[in-house]
Amino acid sequence: MPDSNPSAHALDVPGARLYYERRGTGPLLLMIGSPMDHTGFAGLASALAGDYTVVTYDPRCIGNSSREDTSQDVTPDQQADDVHRLLSALGGGPASVFGSSGGATVGLALVTAHPGEIRTLVAHEPPVVELLPNSAQVRAQFEDIYDTYRADGAEKAWPMFLAHTGLAGAPGQEADAPRWQPSPEEMARMRATNETFFEHLLRPTTYYRPDIEALRAAPTRIVVARGATSAGTLPNRTAVALADQLGTTAVDFPGDHVGFMMSPEQSGRVLHRVLTETPSR
Repeated sequence: MPDSNPSAHALDVPGARLYYERRGTGPLLLMIGSPMDHTGFAGLASALAGDYTVVTYDPRCIGNSSREDTSQDVTPDQQADDVHRLLSALGGGPASVFGSSGGATVGLALVTAHPGEIRTLVAHEPPVVELLPNSAQVRAQFEDIYDTYRADGAEKAWPMFLAHTGLAGAPGQEADAPRWQPSPEEMARMRATNETFFEHLLRPTTYYRPDIEALRAAPTRIVVARGATSAGTLPNRTAVALADQLGTTAVDFPGDHVGFMMSPEQSGRVLHRVLTETPSR
């Protein structure tokens, strides 16, 4: 069995230094999140290292990555350019990408800007709220969250974010359903990330409007994914809205918004099946 222990690397890009890890052998599979860093993909990456060369990374200003100007917002387009440069350093595409949450939004921006680099994008619950019929209401809620953060800090804003998105517990979800319980180390990383998330990532990510025509015209196969137990949550609703716009059906993955963290082996089997199945077009 191939060694699933990762090797650590760094890449200089304009205005930032990116940390990434590489493990396994086989076709290139990049896993991206935002604001989640590489640690959230550790289980899933190890589960797939026998079939793929799996690369996980920290977005600029998250985790072990850094940036020069910490006062500016970080947009999906800027992160997509970072990933484009990372893929070039890895030998170029086409590669497969599994994007989670804001990382799925970055994947959409990457396909739009560099459609030939991605063979398959699996976009797991991207928060593309601009595609919702009540987008103005949702946008106002996020502005309220941002204002609360500016006035009272991340500790006050975080419960509001979980409540508005439904991530504190999906409606109808069984009380004993598996849920992610972060370790003390993960909690420390999350606290360090929250300031950047609320200040510089929340609004640029959620207000990003995908270019549906460009996505439909791209040679990339786009598979929209949703959590099997996250029905009713905001990320699940946006995933369904995106699939509808693309004329496809969202694929169920185990668990909720972060189900691949709770069930990495099962999620890895689903992801492998999705990546290896024959495209319908």
